[in-house]
Amino acid sequence: MSVELNHRISGQGEPLILLHGLFGSLENLGGIARRLEDSWQIHALDQRNHGSSPHTSEMNYPAMAADVVAYMDSKGIDKASVLGHSMGGKVAMQVALSYPERVQSIIVADIAPVTYPPRHDAILEGMKKLDLHGVASRNAADARLAEYVEIVGVRQFLLKNLERIPEGERTQDDLMFRWRLNLPVIDAAYRNLAAAPEGSGPYEGKVLFIKGADSAYIQDKHQNTIRTLFPGAELKVIEGTGHWLHAEKADTFAALCRRFLER
Repeated sequence: MSVELNHRISGQGEPLILLHGLFGSLENLGGIARRLEDSWQIHALDQRNHGSSPHTSEMNYPAMAADVVAYMDSKGIDKASVLGHSMGGKVAMQVALSYPERVQSIIVADIAPVTYPPRHDAILEGMKKLDLHGVASRNAADARLAEYVEIVGVRQFLLKNLERIPEGERTQDDLMFRWRLNLPVIDAAYRNLAAAPEGSGPYEGKVLFIKGADSAYIQDKHQNTIRTLFPGAELKVIEGTGHWLHAEKADTFAALCRRFLER
């Protein structure tokens, strides 16, 4: 069953749906939204179990694609282009494979339609072990999370998911923060999220894959699978970037998206 996704709409023009990655929220693609909203109506979504969208026990790509289509139905959008980063890129691919008649084109940022080995076990373990009792600030939470997650930028990204508990909702005096995302379900469903989108394709529409040159998420060995599912796909590479290419070189990323969408 689909859920009603939290969203933010900006700009005018043909609809463009933005889908964030794992542990993220609609804010993650905010820079790209601002760069494209002059020509497209941007629909930035919090995916299920993320951001301010509902928590649900089911989490897999068919269900998440159904959420996107249900959102389109609720807004009277017959057809849209979809841009997704990482996990969001897999959701975009699932929408195209399952609902091709609803998709104008898709842009897939630094992910391939394949099953990946576990890459986030340490992060998930650290988030689960983080003791939030007595934590009065994000700096204090960061100091505790540093025991499990070494990279500062990764911790800062993860801690965006902490929210202060309103006083009226606190059940313990020493518990002031909670995770906004549905950590238990994301942890339990991680195999589903590492898996490839479902469907044998092909999706015959326009597809752009954008790879960070320093990232290993899209590899030469994935090309046959990409061509089988998306025979019209093209690939662009942004030099000097890793997996967070849309943040590291936002102007370049947005320019590639613009040229592709305007064709």
